[in-house]
Amino acid sequence: MARSHDGHKFLQITDAMVSINQRVNLIGVVTESGLPKQSRGTDCFVTMRIIDESQPKHGIAVNFFTEKMDMLPQLATEGDIIQLSHVVMKTHGPDAYALFNKKFSSFALYEGKNSTSFTPYQCSAKFNAREQDNKFILGLRQWLAGEQIDAGASVTGLMTGSTELLQLKEFKEGVRFNLVCKVLHAWETEREELMLYVWDGTDTPPIAIKSNLEDEKENPLPLHLEPIPLSRDVLCAFPPVGTVLRVTVDSSNVKFGLNYIKTGRWVKFLGLRCEVRSSLWCASLMPFTKFCYLLEDNDLVVQRKRSYDDRFYSKWGHMPLTSFPWHSGMTGTSCPKNTPFVTLMNVLTYPEVTYKYRCVVRVAAALPWEVSKFRSPSGIYRIRLTLEDPTARIHAFLYKEDAEEFFTHFPSPDDVLTRKWNSLLGIPKTGDCSAVGDASRNPPWIECCLKSYYVNKKDAWGTRNYRIFMTTLLERP
Repeated sequence: MARSHDGHKFLQITDAMVSINQRVNLIGVVTESGLPKQSRGTDCFVTMRIIDESQPKHGIAVNFFTEKMDMLPQLATEGDIIQLSHVVMKTHGPDAYALFNKKFSSFALYEGKNSTSFTPYQCSAKFNAREQDNKFILGLRQWLAGEQIDAGASVTGLMTGSTELLQLKEFKEGVRFNLVCKVLHAWETEREELMLYVWDGTDTPPIAIKSNLEDEKENPLPLHLEPIPLSRDVLCAFPPVGTVLRVTVDSSNVKFGLNYIKTGRWVKFLGLRCEVRSSLWCASLMPFTKFCYLLEDNDLVVQRKRSYDDRFYSKWGHMPLTSFPWHSGMTGTSCPKNTPFVTLMNVLTYPEVTYKYRCVVRVAAALPWEVSKFRSPSGIYRIRLTLEDPTARIHAFLYKEDAEEFFTHFPSPDDVLTRKWNSLLGIPKTGDCSAVGDASRNPPWIECCLKSYYVNKKDAWGTRNYRIFMTTLLERP
């Protein structure tokens, strides 16, 4: 049924879907947006999905073509309202869609149910505002007050495999999924690739380490996925608990520039792919990935913030989720028992250069890794460990008297120490050390004390390092 006022008609989506090859006017609620792309020609392109009372679940797709990227509609929040004039109804296979033609179509975007404004926050050059149309915007806002928008239903048919809504703690390699998260940071590489840093307050599960310990000197396990480390200012803006996931975007295929990223906002991504690189979790935006920004009072956002707050203020909340109810017990520490556990992100962002910390970590790599090479020719321990938890990776050293304390139960490099050390690194019990280069390793969670220090007082932050101390490798378990 057409909704009209003074001869200006808005078709309901159900009616528009059978008005093929006709120009129609639509007004609906935007549930999701695709990623802006360069079309095969000279135009820029994006797809949005809108719903109304006649199609409250799946709605209809609207394809926009414009001359420039900034002319495309840019959705502020899931549930905002779009007014479309003179769009053409088309079909693709069994599905109907609306086509925005840059020559004669127009659009305007309005805030959703929580707004009383009738002024669009974005509109196309050909749009003519009509006061009479405000009644339709108001009607949609009133309808929205009793509706629960379910963005993501349209993505399911575009992918094989899982499309369920996951949290970071539920990750599995190769799975395609939806994610509600907060965009913390966006960074563009010199190769015009974009990396997003997103977070939902949970920890990604530990990954089997696939690196050749024999090659650790020449090809060390990376501490991060970006070519250069993030600045301290950026790291200090990250939450100290929960994994900050790297989401990669190939800008040669998806024109998703920094001007489209609203950092600090909660977003729902639809159709990401879960990947592992350098034994670190990451995700990739797919050609069909869609997204929508969420309000702070969205039920999913409120749930995630509440869960994080409960964890943050818990006595054990800074320990990795997968280390519960306790770590492996392979090590012990002599720090006071009331010393709180902190994450490696806490360590990296601590406001003072020198400090002492208590952590639960995994030993992802060691240089040297062979027990027989732990001591220098003068008899001094010199070992560089790569430690990781769900928030970060760092290098930490076992050196001199701190290493003596660490190995106090194993004073000589015998077979018992070798087996214990291999267990610490997660080396499979094959009895064949040549397997180190090929086999996946699953290091256990251990407790350790760390201290940060500087090498050069004139460049304290630039020469900041970390050492393990007050920690002992135990004979059992």
